[in-house]
Amino acid sequence: MRASDRAYAVLRDDIVEWRLRPGTVLAEVEQSERLGVSRTPLREALGRLTAEGLTTAAGGRGVVVTAISLEDIDELFELRETLEGKAAALAAERGDPEEFRQLHRELLAAPDLLSGDDPARHGYYGLVARFDAAIDAAVSNAYMAQAMGSLRVHLVRIRRLAVDDPARLTAAASEHAAIAEAIADRNPRLAEAATTVHLHRSLSHVKATHTPYEKEPHG
Repeated sequence: MRASDRAYAVLRDDIVEWRLRPGTVLAEVEQSERLGVSRTPLREALGRLTAEGLTTAAGGRGVVVTAISLEDIDELFELRETLEGKAAALAAERGDPEEFRQLHRELLAAPDLLSGDDPARHGYYGLVARFDAAIDAAVSNAYMAQAMGSLRVHLVRIRRLAVDDPARLTAAASEHAAIAEAIADRNPRLAEAATTVHLHRSLSHVKATHTPYEKEPHG
């Protein structure tokens, strides 16, 4: 892996997982030493992060991690509804019904994953990631997949703002199951409608339970 790719992957993960919080200054010397790369590949990595909207130039301070506001959340969900609704409809027309029937069965059993001893919910989030990947593959549209991939980076950050509520996750699993069932039944209108319902409930939950971040001080 190239040094710039390695630096990009580490920084991107640190930002998405909130180890680098909004407002954090990514000083070149400090990050170069931390990541074990020279400043040229680091600059390439920071350029990619800025293109994705995860960092931004801040005048003389260099590059900082971008903030997420309630207005940002509204705008991201507007885009999410457009993209994911259309993707679900296309998956219903183009996807393998048996694959989505299997996902439907697994999503119905998701409460077992949420009630286990996995505080990070890796099993559940892994299942949701497989469901997303199955829709992307069924749609078979590289441009839509690229747009969705970029959007999901920000959605993971937003998820970290919301309270990890097992009841909401159980409800979300049921909503995902309804989408999978509609796709398996080759019903594009129902798949899109089920996606809209899921996103509306997800947005309401995030806005009701999000906890504002505090910027770390920088002297």
